[in-house]
Amino acid sequence: MIQVNIGGVPEHFNLPWYLTLKNGEYKAENINLRWHDFFGGTGEMCKALRTKEIDIAVILTEGIVADIVAGNPSTIVQTFVKTPLHWGIHVAQNSPYNTIEELKGTKAAISRYGSGSHLMAYVNAQNHNWNMDADLKFEVINDLDGAVTGLTEGTADYFMWEKYTTKPLVDSGIFRNIGNCPSPWPCFVIAVRNEFLKENASVMKTILDIINNTTSDFKNIPSIDHTIANRYNQQITDVQAWLEMTEWSQELIDKNTLNTVQNQLFALDLIPEKQDYNNLVTII
Repeated sequence: MIQVNIGGVPEHFNLPWYLTLKNGEYKAENINLRWHDFFGGTGEMCKALRTKEIDIAVILTEGIVADIVAGNPSTIVQTFVKTPLHWGIHVAQNSPYNTIEELKGTKAAISRYGSGSHLMAYVNAQNHNWNMDADLKFEVINDLDGAVTGLTEGTADYFMWEKYTTKPLVDSGIFRNIGNCPSPWPCFVIAVRNEFLKENASVMKTILDIINNTTSDFKNIPSIDHTIANRYNQQITDVQAWLEMTEWSQELIDKNTLNTVQNQLFALDLIPEKQDYNNLVTII
């Protein structure tokens, strides 16, 4: 049995992985797939791919594209969630800020440099015509718990994270959501270390076949909304709204979409050059 290490954020998007693991579907194919939670998000996963801590990452599109351009020896093999990620823009409950415009020049909490919370802060700044040098400042807070501490203690002023993941913090009065910033591309892709893929292409194809079989019918699982609400401590109405707007994918990300991602990253000076499509993806 081959052991394969996979990483992702411990959020509702990745419940299909938990279900297929719980059902023993990979072991039935002689694959010991081991899931690793990455509370630090995409930046932490990029590092884990580079150091071979994991073989596969379910990762934000913009983050892995930027890191592959920067030399991460990995490749994208599929889109996982094809709809945008809806980033909530959060401040502490007692913060003096009430609008996104008031955050201009203040300090954004980010899980780490190269993470989605870092890259999307630039997208948000561009949306509001801010000066990228003068109006963006950052405080590294590692994870969601660090964001709670940072915003509450005032070492950072705002934090961008998937709005349904942070909704319990809003409901409990720890954060206030003062706006949203949807990503202008599919939010999650599946990336694999090149070395692992070269040696285990058939294994990777089997893993994709299993997860795709579940995601293609995920919304039709009986009481899936209640399962998500209970597992992730969310309100059932929030889960139902999230399910309504979220679509999984079983296809490889297309060239036009990757061009859009790269054009945006390049325009924001977050990558030094744009790569050819075939340098970023691998067809299995």
